[in-house]
Amino acid sequence: MLSQKRKQRIFGIIGRSGSGKTHLISRLILFFTQQGLSVSTIKHTHHGVDMDIPGKDTFQHRESGATEVMLATPSRWFLQHQSVTPPKLADLVKAMQPVDLILVEGFHADMPACMEVYRPATGKEPLFKDTPPIQAVATDTSSTQHLDNKKIMFCVDDTQSIASYIQNNTFLWEEK
Repeated sequence: MLSQKRKQRIFGIIGRSGSGKTHLISRLILFFTQQGLSVSTIKHTHHGVDMDIPGKDTFQHRESGATEVMLATPSRWFLQHQSVTPPKLADLVKAMQPVDLILVEGFHADMPACMEVYRPATGKEPLFKDTPPIQAVATDTSSTQHLDNKKIMFCVDDTQSIASYIQNNTFLWEEK
């Protein structure tokens, strides 16, 4: 019997620090779940983070050389995986349970379909000028100085229109 390869709908939300990516993703999750969809997220950061506390059991397990450490509570579980190389987006998607949609914050170099959250008030240049996978921009500016007429533009607060765009433009990731 042939096993069927998994397919997963994913879409990226990218932008500079402080642009409002997390706020937009939180609104989108609420919108999609109210529509009956199951949504998961992947958050990429360039900063090192550690959810372990020195002296705790899971910290000791990891420090002793465990490749993975899972912490299970009555209501949720966490899996920490040690790796000598940065994780690949495809491996992270594969590790997640199938859902209707995975929203990915970051990984702009690996996302074939994404939207940039751009706010000129951050004082940072937009990414969409030099990042071809960015198909659309959610912004709070009406100034056309930074905007690109080849990109689809949304008001960053128009959650419903952004959600509709995402549903129509997700990337169908296939397990290899």
